[in-house]
Amino acid sequence: MNKNLQFELIDKCKNNEARAQLELYDLYCKAMYNTACNFIKDDVIAQDIMQEAFIKAFKKIETFNGKSSFGAWLKRIVINQSLDWLKKQKLDLVEMNDEIISIIDDTNDDWEIDSKRDMNMIFNCIEQLPQKCKNVVKLCLLEGYDHQEVAQILQISEVASRSQLSRGKIRLKELLNNVHHEN
Repeated sequence: MNKNLQFELIDKCKNNEARAQLELYDLYCKAMYNTACNFIKDDVIAQDIMQEAFIKAFKKIETFNGKSSFGAWLKRIVINQSLDWLKKQKLDLVEMNDEIISIIDDTNDDWEIDSKRDMNMIFNCIEQLPQKCKNVVKLCLLEGYDHQEVAQILQISEVASRSQLSRGKIRLKELLNNVHHEN
């Protein structure tokens, strides 16, 4: 869809036009559902979270300023809704003290995954990571956010984001190697 048509749809949504909202929903629902599924493994709950994110987006569409794409803006809402749901489930999250975290330099990273592994195996291994590492790994590796954005989304420092990604990647490599050796 071209940008002019998209901005036209967004303007119509700002005027509460249901048809335009439905068109935007149809354009983005599959991608936003996939984003919710990256965090929430229950399909029904992921669907609910995606729906709630769209409702929230349409209620707050006046705040969309066009500095980022509409899809990126909406994805952030979906991710925040997903993380809020996880927090409400009272998951055991271990706080990390930023002062004692050592940073492993990402520039010397030999992060490679054997191409024989299928995506389901990788996703299953990601799900086995500790919650905080899992969130950072998903945001960085699956959603493409940088550490500054991850820090804002998760309300942690960039240092913590880098450390958790590094720890998550190390643990993920171990899990993938274990799965590979079992096969």
